[in-house]
Amino acid sequence: MIARVVRSGVVEATHDGAVAVVGVGGSIVARSGDIERRFFARSAVKPFQTYNALRFGGDLPPEHVAVVAASHGGDPVHVAIVQSILSGAGLSESDLRCPPAWPLAPGSARRVAGAPGPRRIWHNCSGKHAAMLRACVVQGWPVESYVDPDHPLQQANYELIAAVTGEDPGPVGIDGCGAPVFQISTLGLARGFARFAIDPDFRAIWWAMHRFPMLASGVDGADAAIARVIDAAAKRGAEGLLGVALRNRLGLVVKVWDGARRGAGVGMVAALDELGLLTRANRAHLESIGRPHVLGGGEPVGHMEPTLRFEQ
Repeated sequence: MIARVVRSGVVEATHDGAVAVVGVGGSIVARSGDIERRFFARSAVKPFQTYNALRFGGDLPPEHVAVVAASHGGDPVHVAIVQSILSGAGLSESDLRCPPAWPLAPGSARRVAGAPGPRRIWHNCSGKHAAMLRACVVQGWPVESYVDPDHPLQQANYELIAAVTGEDPGPVGIDGCGAPVFQISTLGLARGFARFAIDPDFRAIWWAMHRFPMLASGVDGADAAIARVIDAAAKRGAEGLLGVALRNRLGLVVKVWDGARRGAGVGMVAALDELGLLTRANRAHLESIGRPHVLGGGEPVGHMEPTLRFEQ
């Protein structure tokens, strides 16, 4: 078990999952739960998809790189950067294959509430899609089929994720944004985040996500909070997934089996603390992630608390 929810002194929910911590050379530093059980890695592999988008499409400013790697909130700054990437490649919003969506950030969703309907550029994955399209234009690859698993770019993504995780990420599925989604284990993804933390080839992406955490997230969640207070880049994925790349040191991944995002945040803060990676000030800054309040009548009546214990 990773975390539990306590309301008025009674445990009313628990979250089970797996945690893997990997160091230099892929060695397991710490573990908890079934770290070999496979699942879809969802947006947690965006740093690696970003790498190939830049490898084939050319460099971008760090703020743009952060948005490409983001599950962004659809704030005006995110939308402006996505539009800049598209227009720079001679493309438009209509070329995106992510589905129309409303912004994830509540403030931005309210701001556009009077719009005729959702837009593709507001989708939280539009930065990744724009950079993929840009890479296709530069390489002369088909644009219309860029999310097809057999497309050259998606084949390159498959090969890269296999290389950094040490696992075959197939068979692939289809992510919520329409792009291919890869199967992986908690251990394999932690290997990937360790590579992300250590390998100089990924340093520009790591730095962009660490330097601009709100561009790389946009919704004030665990990944942005962690990147603001420790020397790390962090990336969440749907269904209770969170990865952290601690510069030059470690890759950490938490996967909550019931898909609860809140459990992943509690588990990650607990893992960082258990490893001695948080100062007292860090813990205070991450209190709302690591021990969030449970409300009753608008007032705190309990909290979530970690139950993580690393295996010996």
